[in-house]
Amino acid sequence: MQEVIIATKNEGKAKEFIRMFKPLGYEVKTLLDFPEIQDVEETGKTFEENAKLKAETIANVLGRMVIADDSGLVINSLDGRPGVFSARYAGIEKSDQANMDKVLSELEQIADNKRQARFYCVLAVAAPGKETFTVSGTCEGVILREKRGSYGFGYDPIFFVVEMDRAMAELKPEEKAQISHRSQALRKLESQLPSLLSGENE
Repeated sequence: MQEVIIATKNEGKAKEFIRMFKPLGYEVKTLLDFPEIQDVEETGKTFEENAKLKAETIANVLGRMVIADDSGLVINSLDGRPGVFSARYAGIEKSDQANMDKVLSELEQIADNKRQARFYCVLAVAAPGKETFTVSGTCEGVILREKRGSYGFGYDPIFFVVEMDRAMAELKPEEKAQISHRSQALRKLESQLPSLLSGENE
């Protein structure tokens, strides 16, 4: 089983990547397996910039191909916020609950028909001495007025997926894997992974 390194210390994301890559025949290692590696400061202004920054930095540290994800929630009526600040929207101390509370507070006076939002994900693939490339995926939805469901992480409890008629946090992991922004991006990457990994060992 070939190994893929994902540049994340987010346990929720790590579980999702493990679940998504296993059927493809890949073993996932994340930065949780490399505790000595420091977090990469996300200084980019876009998801693409941050994903590339993380992938390239960790690839150079490990001397290996690395996949990095940058993703977040984009809300139309908030001019795209929380966007690249999704993980730390309520402050530097990352808190899913505080982030959701801030979003719900900012949308309190916004009508139900103006609460459209999307989850957006960029996957960047980097290797030392090679050009980095990216793929992206989206999942459209609406922001609820209160939390629903107990699955998932992040903003999942307040994100209503219209096509599933449920909140993201009401979807079982295997259901989320069918429609999530992260899985959409991975599908675009899937066909290229074998050649990328074989190129890594050249």
